[in-house]
Amino acid sequence: MSERSKADVNAALKRRLEDDLRDAMKARDELVTSTLRMALAAVRNAEVAGKQARVLSDDEVLSVLTKEAKKRREAAEAFATAGRGESADRERAEEGVLDRYLPAQLSDAEVADLVAEALAAGGFTTMAQMGPAMKAAQAVVAGRAEGGRVAAEVRKQLG
Repeated sequence: MSERSKADVNAALKRRLEDDLRDAMKARDELVTSTLRMALAAVRNAEVAGKQARVLSDDEVLSVLTKEAKKRREAAEAFATAGRGESADRERAEEGVLDRYLPAQLSDAEVADLVAEALAAGGFTTMAQMGPAMKAAQAVVAGRAEGGRVAAEVRKQLG
């Protein structure tokens, strides 16, 4: 398999973002256009980060989009706290656009169940094992819940 065809196989999500950007531009949808441009810029920055440029896998693109969505959520909270409702609404709308490309987030009960399974499988029982326990829990959750929620649940269960 050539380098180019490997890149094509790994770039399905990025290609979908580019296609949706093109459609949004044709439809003159300013919110979606600007949000997808920002997301693609973040993906391109991640591709050239490091010593050598590379094509990101769909999982890596998903990770970049998750970080961008989190930035939007945090910015919306900051704007809302500062009394800038219009800016907060804009950030929430951008987060909504990015959410279309992210897997459905797990409920708190689902996170608790998955964390319990991971802790039991790894034999983690004390807070001294928090690091390895978090690694195991994050592997099971695999981007379907924010790290902060997972960490809180691990702390709660390790007690």
